[in-house]
Amino acid sequence: MKTRAAVLWGVGEEWKIEEVTLDDPRGREVLVKTKAAGMCHSDEHVVTGDMPAPHFPLIGGHEGSGIVEAVGPEVTRVAVGDHVSMSFIPSCGRCPSCIQGQSFLCDEGAKLFNLGMPGDDRVAHHIGDQPAARMTQLGSFAEHMLLSEDGVVKVADDLPFPQVALVSCGVATGYGSVVERAGTKAGDTVVVIGAGGVGMNAVQGAAIAGAQRVVVIDPEEFKREQAMEFGATHTYASVDEAMGALGEMTWGQMANQTIITVGVMKGELLEPAMNLTGKGGTVVVTAVAPMVDEDAKLNMFMLSMMNKEIKGTVFGSANPRNQIPNLLAMYQAGKLKLDELITNTYTLDEINQGYEDMRNGKNIRGVIVFD
Repeated sequence: MKTRAAVLWGVGEEWKIEEVTLDDPRGREVLVKTKAAGMCHSDEHVVTGDMPAPHFPLIGGHEGSGIVEAVGPEVTRVAVGDHVSMSFIPSCGRCPSCIQGQSFLCDEGAKLFNLGMPGDDRVAHHIGDQPAARMTQLGSFAEHMLLSEDGVVKVADDLPFPQVALVSCGVATGYGSVVERAGTKAGDTVVVIGAGGVGMNAVQGAAIAGAQRVVVIDPEEFKREQAMEFGATHTYASVDEAMGALGEMTWGQMANQTIITVGVMKGELLEPAMNLTGKGGTVVVTAVAPMVDEDAKLNMFMLSMMNKEIKGTVFGSANPRNQIPNLLAMYQAGKLKLDELITNTYTLDEINQGYEDMRNGKNIRGVIVFD
């Protein structure tokens, strides 16, 4: 079949709307009619080259939701008509990580930027005669997606599609960074550096976990104001501004957990984050850094003597097939804010405007909505 998609032809270029030809689903593949796609910063990392993509042209998008239109003969997890959320982290259920309860580290993740399909490695997407890759084997910036069933999670039919799309990456990653990976508990002091689409969910995750203080650092006044609506207790424009205030409000104890969710991670941010963090505390690096960056500023003496720890995370260190329904249930119960995350919606043809708004700090999260 043929569908329309936003395609990136190279680093530094704008998204272009192209007609893409898809194979019919085979084996354990699923054809999904896309209903909504979140505009995550990770796709912007591919545009800038911070996250190198091995194959162009590339169909963008890895936050998404939709309706199953067709399935291959070996599909068992979903059926035609099911409403689904995407999961850029596949869950095969068979590899050592999945068996040990860490499906966010599923071995199938090694194939996220392959040109071929996960099941048989065939090229199933074409623009004219040219093979097309998909962002993390999804490509949600398209009217239809051909996917492995390992990359979709069934959700309730009465949930709004834009909100379902958001939990497939940004919400799960931010929430899990502070709750799952950092282990925030009631009474803790949490610092969140960067209040974008991921950081804002770290903020509300900290509040839901019962943190006594949720301190947000972001240079954009709009985002600082919004952070207060999601559970922040204090906001500051810079690390320097927050440092003294945090020491004063905690009697010098500083933060139990510091979560770094800036747009682009840089090595020089690590030491200031460590300085915001108290003895025995944890720094979680959630933000994506340029893949070639290897330098970080860090006082190794203080790391060991203050018994601190630094952790990375992917998908908030939670299992997609459990976390996505869990977050949506929290939303339905009124405990998790999803409606408020969506600052603006766009059509597929407006994708470049949406990313320009993101770069200018106008959006917590922009969402592409399909008919």
